[in-house]
Amino acid sequence: MSTSGASGIERMLERTLLPLCVVAGAVVLAGFFFPSLVGAAITGEVWLAVSLLFFGSGLGYLAVLPYSTDDEADDADPYLLRIRQTRFVNVVREFLVGQDPITLGLPVLVFTLFFVVQFLFPAATTTVVDAAASTVLRDLGPLFLGAVLLAVCYCLVLLLGPWGEVKLGGPDTEPSYTYPTYFALVFTAGIAAGVVFWGPAEALFHYETPPPYFGAAAESNAAIPGALTYALFHWGVSAWSAYTVIGVPVAYFVFTRGAPLRVSTILAPFLGVDGLDSVWSRLVDTLAVFATIGGIATSVALVSQQFLAGIGFQWGVSTGALGPLLFVGGLTLIFVLSCVTGIHRGIRRIAALNVVLFVAFAVVLFAIGPRSFVLRAGTQALGNYVVNFVPLSLYTGGEWVANWTVWNWSWWFSWAPFAGLFIAALSRGRRVRTVVFTSVVATSAATMIWFLLLGGTSLFVQHSGQANVLGAIAERGGSEAVAGFPLFAALPVSQLLMFLFLALIVVFITTSADTSTLVVAILATRRGLAPSAGSIAFWGGFQGAVAVAVLLVGGAETLQALAVLTGGPFALLSLVALAGLTLTLYRREQGHTSLGRRVLQRLPSIQTHHDIDPPGEEND
Repeated sequence: MSTSGASGIERMLERTLLPLCVVAGAVVLAGFFFPSLVGAAITGEVWLAVSLLFFGSGLGYLAVLPYSTDDEADDADPYLLRIRQTRFVNVVREFLVGQDPITLGLPVLVFTLFFVVQFLFPAATTTVVDAAASTVLRDLGPLFLGAVLLAVCYCLVLLLGPWGEVKLGGPDTEPSYTYPTYFALVFTAGIAAGVVFWGPAEALFHYETPPPYFGAAAESNAAIPGALTYALFHWGVSAWSAYTVIGVPVAYFVFTRGAPLRVSTILAPFLGVDGLDSVWSRLVDTLAVFATIGGIATSVALVSQQFLAGIGFQWGVSTGALGPLLFVGGLTLIFVLSCVTGIHRGIRRIAALNVVLFVAFAVVLFAIGPRSFVLRAGTQALGNYVVNFVPLSLYTGGEWVANWTVWNWSWWFSWAPFAGLFIAALSRGRRVRTVVFTSVVATSAATMIWFLLLGGTSLFVQHSGQANVLGAIAERGGSEAVAGFPLFAALPVSQLLMFLFLALIVVFITTSADTSTLVVAILATRRGLAPSAGSIAFWGGFQGAVAVAVLLVGGAETLQALAVLTGGPFALLSLVALAGLTLTLYRREQGHTSLGRRVLQRLPSIQTHHDIDPPGEEND
């Protein structure tokens, strides 16, 4: 058993970060659970700095710890998941030589132009982008609804049909990761901090303004099941299927046809593997880079508001104008360090920590929350979800559906290139059925349990009058970022819930940002090369710079709307990907067995009446 990845700088960080984490953690825990010991003299900026130091040093320590090469099958990894470690003097030269000029230049140019225009003409820019987004979501609503429903149906075919037996990489290929690691990486990369951001808020918004499909009165008992049902609908099977219909085609052509690990690989059935260096392929990858950076950067900026709202709610302090910049800067350092240390160290370990915190929070909330209400409302919502899934998927109910359902589908499709490519990269040695089960069924189950717990609890405290969460949101200008904190204050062990929730905010966005940094670096690196540490640092820093620019110049919602607009092209590309994959599987993957036939084959054989001797006529 040997270890890997421990440079001199990393060993120094390993020795430094643990004491910092212990000291900062002691201050933070004292402030949370024993505020009288700390007093009210500490300013908001100091609390933010100490909190970031605690979370950053703890996550950084996990990232730089050396790992055993026997822990995971590192030798089996596709080379593009590796990161080339080089001397500092060679970083800039290798970065410039290794980058694809189109994929590097266009996103940088587009983001620069956006912020210049946003700074000079903020109102006009917002008006134009909002008008474009509204038009697309309204006029192309049927496209998004149809594409998502088709994605769900196709995933069901892969899960149950004979093509699910196809093993990515060949019959003798072993998976690169254990299944728990595989699930943790897929789940935490794809869900981001949206699950903590919207968990306590979405069902409340549907309770306040009920979806027209259910026709319930606002803030009534009848509005509760419909509110939870739509939260499940927007974050469940449909959402994760959008990732999978990009990820499975990429994985198939990468591991069975030798195609490059690129989003544009979905075009391989039409262009051929050798034709994936075309301008069209590079434009697809460039659009994926833009969508990924736009989505992650706006998420970082919005999550910073949620984290700072938590600090303000907990300690009654303001972090001022410096607070968001300090948070984004500290978070950028965390996810860049996590990504540079590689998928076997920082990314894998922080993803595992994420799942542990996720489960711990859910268990605590279920133990101390309104269990009977959550179980009763949750059971009804799940029943509604199953019974009404197809009608909900086809329902085009005017402005409400455009603003919620279609917007969500476009947002998930805009994240599909990054999440789908990462799913593909992890899936070597897995059967297609396992990939679909993990990236759709298992992840949806975890997400829906979360929304039932948090959404059900928030509905209970709001409807029963124990807390006015909607009032707190209104006081903050309608920002859903504050929703969780008055909710937790109304529950027992509120301090523990608040601490776990703030930790989840940081860890969730870190796992998505370090993964997106790796994916963008892969897409921007010339074909045949692994991304260098310099490339990782550049793209991680660039994502952080875009988030900082959003905070300084404004326009978070505008940039988010632009990122959402990329969901349209990728919804169309998902249809192209499924058509190409279907043709290829039909031609090349005959003779596999469906899941139903496999189950029947394993059942005990039952003799027919012709094989049974009648009574009294037994053979001697």
